[in-house]
Amino acid sequence: MTKPGQQGPHTAAIHGGIDPAEHRGAVSVPIYQTSTFAFPSAEEGAARFGGSSHGLIYSRLGNPTVQALEECVAELEEGAGAVATATGMAAVSTALLALLRQGDHVIATQPIYGASRKLIQKAFARFGITSTFVRAADPAAIRSALRPETRLIFVETPANPTLDLVDLDAAVEVARFAGIPLVVDNTFAGPHLQRPLAMGADLVVHSMTKSLNGHSDVIAGMIVARQTSMLESVRHTAISFGTTMDPHQAWLVLRGIRTLGMRVERAQENAIKLAQWLEDLSSVAWVRFPGLRSHPQYDLAKRQMSGPGSMIAFELPGGVDAGRILMNNVRLITLAVSLGGVESLIEHPASMTHAAVTAQEQREEGITPGLVRLSVGCEDLDDIRADLAQALAAVEDATFALPTTASPPIEENAHIDPHSSR
Repeated sequence: MTKPGQQGPHTAAIHGGIDPAEHRGAVSVPIYQTSTFAFPSAEEGAARFGGSSHGLIYSRLGNPTVQALEECVAELEEGAGAVATATGMAAVSTALLALLRQGDHVIATQPIYGASRKLIQKAFARFGITSTFVRAADPAAIRSALRPETRLIFVETPANPTLDLVDLDAAVEVARFAGIPLVVDNTFAGPHLQRPLAMGADLVVHSMTKSLNGHSDVIAGMIVARQTSMLESVRHTAISFGTTMDPHQAWLVLRGIRTLGMRVERAQENAIKLAQWLEDLSSVAWVRFPGLRSHPQYDLAKRQMSGPGSMIAFELPGGVDAGRILMNNVRLITLAVSLGGVESLIEHPASMTHAAVTAQEQREEGITPGLVRLSVGCEDLDDIRADLAQALAAVEDATFALPTTASPPIEENAHIDPHSSR
């Protein structure tokens, strides 16, 4: 089947990686649930192992269902190719293992997903790899952290959980200046809203558990490369360390991606209205959302993202106690970690997703004790809002001492909207 040269994001999500002619006419890619593949001859088997033939050998090395998913996500991210992994953290670890050696130094932005920070700061330190964490919202901080032994820059934007943004143009400029790769965790935005490779990043990593799959029923990861040379290094690492994906897992994610644009846009529409509503409430201390003009990097979000997404961070005047009461009183919204699914999820980063980050590091990252992270889903807006309203009412009815609430971190010289904190 011949496809059009340029496809819109909805079309690419629906048709990417799917060619019925390659699968006996099947409109949905079959699940090739097999561990190994038969060779038509001994000569062909030898050719495949020798690399002169690209035929299939063993599912850890390559599988048609997994390959279809890789082709789809590579197309969505405008990359040269992709490598699917068993989990999102497998994507992060595989990318770093492929690019780093003993004695290397990594620059990473903060805040960042807690497990990613622990991996870079603790696990890789065992192998003689050092790291420096710099503020995501400070474009000059990455360049200032460069050392002669710096070999990689790792950024996450929007950042988990504060929704700080990394200026990707500035990060690319530093990476080119230093002659080192830039790796971007694009999980929060996803390819429907942000394409770092088109801006010059070298690798993109995803937890496909989130919006790419979108149904909270599978864990998976993906690494997408801008250039084929780096892709081959990543693939070799994934195969050697066994971080590759199972075919049934791949089929579930591929199925989820077909509704990616519709889900993302619906959840985003809800999130925009909810963020505006929350910001107008006296019972909410502050709201951080890239689609609000009060976000200190609102202009950057408009420039490098096609939409603000569906993640909202906010804090109540009562701090951690108020946040706990809020989360214990939601009825429709699910109290659970993860994000990007069709259902709305709420969690407390300081004690949940970022519990492995020390209290001091949390303060440095702007993760305040009462920070609440809300992943807005695709339910009816009125139902989500009503659930938040009754949970907020429960907070107001509670009697407890109200500690001083920290304001969200704002970089110096940023334009500060009067609604950015209360």
